[in-house]
Amino acid sequence: MPISLSRPVALLSLCCALLGGGAAQAQSYPARPIRIQVPFSPGGAQDVIIRLLSQKVSGNLGQSLLIENKAGAGGLIAADAVAKAAPDGYTLLMASGGQVSVAAAARTGLNYDPQKDLVAIVQLVDTPMVLVVPEAMPVANLAEFIALAKQKPGALTFASTGTGTISHLTGEALKHAAGINVVHIPYKGAAQGLNDLLSGQVNAMFTSAASAHAHLASKRLRALAVTSGERLPSLPEVPTFAEAGLKGFAIPVWAGLMAPRGVAPEVVQRLNSEYLKVLQEPALRQQLQTMGAIVVGSTPAQFAETIQDDIARWKQVVTRGNLKLD
Repeated sequence: MPISLSRPVALLSLCCALLGGGAAQAQSYPARPIRIQVPFSPGGAQDVIIRLLSQKVSGNLGQSLLIENKAGAGGLIAADAVAKAAPDGYTLLMASGGQVSVAAAARTGLNYDPQKDLVAIVQLVDTPMVLVVPEAMPVANLAEFIALAKQKPGALTFASTGTGTISHLTGEALKHAAGINVVHIPYKGAAQGLNDLLSGQVNAMFTSAASAHAHLASKRLRALAVTSGERLPSLPEVPTFAEAGLKGFAIPVWAGLMAPRGVAPEVVQRLNSEYLKVLQEPALRQQLQTMGAIVVGSTPAQFAETIQDDIARWKQVVTRGNLKLD
């Protein structure tokens, strides 16, 4: 006579099978190369950082990690592609605030939902920005820049890497915090904005420490303050905004790995642990610091919380400035 399983026993058997399947997937993952989409052109800070880390992680995983640059629309093209990819852990996004938290806070009509379609794996670094001005500009520090902007409302300009990007919104946040009127001039990337800044066609710009470093060393640009809570080891002489007199002005610029929603938790955890392991290597940490990055490392939950805090921050900036980003 056949033996029938009671419902609780059947459910328990099903759960064990599902858990066993997840464990098996984690053990066999990865079985082929993993592709990481970088939303910007080769040679930028995010591109260099993920290549450095993934070269090490690749050896530990025993599979290639292929870095693919998919620039355009402020990184939204790459984020959209990853959000729609199969949630199997073989397509990842080297994400930053522009494609996720700013997009969620301020963009409408996107082809993906930054909060629903992507899942956090690990925050790798914070890449603070520096407020820089041309060397010829008659301001020696942040206080003098703010004073000049107040003397000439609407006369000074600031460049950004594009409307709705982190550099744009950080400039808008500064305008509110300092009570100044500085006109935004959007460009199609950091290089174009920096070129016009160097020639004096614009008066200021928020850019990464890595992008500004050579121009600061050659004395063609002057750094007024960094957006991090502490001074950067790569620019020890540059004060934070709080040190420069603007208390409470600190803006994290996170970068980390994300995957399509639905990827197995075991795969997320495997990737998280491997990248955290590499981030502990002293030589690599030193290399990242030299580039102006602050090593973070996080659990998936901590990274998700950082993103939610970031969304709230940018929603406030957009609402306060009545900004139209689409």
